[in-house]
Amino acid sequence: MHFRAITRIVGLLVILFSGTMIIPGLVALIYRDGAGRAFTQTFFVALAIGSMLWWPNRKEKGELKSREGFLIVVLFWTVLGSVGALPFIFSESPNLTITDAFFESFSGLTTTGATTLVGLDSLPHAILFYRQMLQWFGGMGIIVLAVAILPILGVGGMQLYRAEMPGPLKDNKMRPRIAETAKTLWLIYVLLTVACALALWFAGMDAFDAIGHSFATIAIGGFSTHDASIGYFDSPTINTIIAIFLLISGCNYGLHFSLLSGRSLKVYWRDPEFRMFIGVQFTLVIICTLVLWFHNVYSSALMTINQAFFQVVSMATTAGFTTDSIARWPLFLPVLLLCSAFIGGCAGSTGGGLKVIRILLLFKQGNRELKRLVHPNAVYSIKLGNRALPERILEAVWGFFSAYALVFIVSMLAIIATGVDDFSAFASVVATLNNLGPGLGV
Repeated sequence: MHFRAITRIVGLLVILFSGTMIIPGLVALIYRDGAGRAFTQTFFVALAIGSMLWWPNRKEKGELKSREGFLIVVLFWTVLGSVGALPFIFSESPNLTITDAFFESFSGLTTTGATTLVGLDSLPHAILFYRQMLQWFGGMGIIVLAVAILPILGVGGMQLYRAEMPGPLKDNKMRPRIAETAKTLWLIYVLLTVACALALWFAGMDAFDAIGHSFATIAIGGFSTHDASIGYFDSPTINTIIAIFLLISGCNYGLHFSLLSGRSLKVYWRDPEFRMFIGVQFTLVIICTLVLWFHNVYSSALMTINQAFFQVVSMATTAGFTTDSIARWPLFLPVLLLCSAFIGGCAGSTGGGLKVIRILLLFKQGNRELKRLVHPNAVYSIKLGNRALPERILEAVWGFFSAYALVFIVSMLAIIATGVDDFSAFASVVATLNNLGPGLGV
């Protein structure tokens, strides 16, 4: 294990992260909200920590292998999440405890979107901007991990997306080097963010809210600058814009790369995962629209469709934005939308959940086992598109699913043991494990 080389990388990450404190610091200067001091202190503390980690090991550039890669991925979230809590600790408004500060930071950086803060409308603009920025940087990290790093490590069936393996990214001919791949993915990420911010601005948001909500939308995070979330704006147009960009962000970024490289839009529909992703969203929208219309929840058909479309996409992509309290929706709809977060977005997206590709492969595997019951001696291969998948990928998917289910059950039982009622415990674990965040008020 090359510990010094790993320390060098972590130190460099912290140094780079310290530089991001300049941005909310400038926001504090623009709005003169008094929050600039917290970001100045964080900048110097983070810079000092990063320098102490990087400088003694700056010449350690040995080749890193898979086990080092796993450790770097873990340290990426734990170290940056811890450093990211410093502005909340140093800030006088909000006056958070250390525990709440760490919770807010990790929730933002992992794009979960759960929050302990209330009274968002009265908080300093710099703090609000920083929360949104945390999610945006977290989403950027997730994209690179999901498309460039985890496939190399072979985590949870994600080796399906290696350049030499069958799957969407092989046909896209994405650059094999992680650094080059990361640059391309970040370019797409930035372009989508700019497009979303401009669309929201034209739809009526002010510049601050448009930028902040574009950060949270493209990252599929769920943080808002207002307590009422997207419901604050009371605009069907804004609802539609955010839902559309959530769908785009929930797609595999490898497909966006194909489009940017000159391929036709048909590349999306040829992807089995994309077809299932859109199919799930469409089905849920139809179900919710019919139930809401039958129970006369909203005053018009257009409002019913708009609310159903927005809330379904927000919950099913694991963003967690709200315009209305879906807990008051009739019949089974709240639980249905909560459970839709288990599926989440596509692999190689900023969405949470198990990922559509894993659900698709689990379904195909289950279908194969049923066929084997009828024909025990037959040999069935599982295909994605026109390519047969190696058994190793299916084993990795089952391993990931088993670990996921175990963590879910243990976490839910642990929360119930604290005295929380069963449904609240279930909703809390669904919201946090799937990165759904504030979907049901968590």
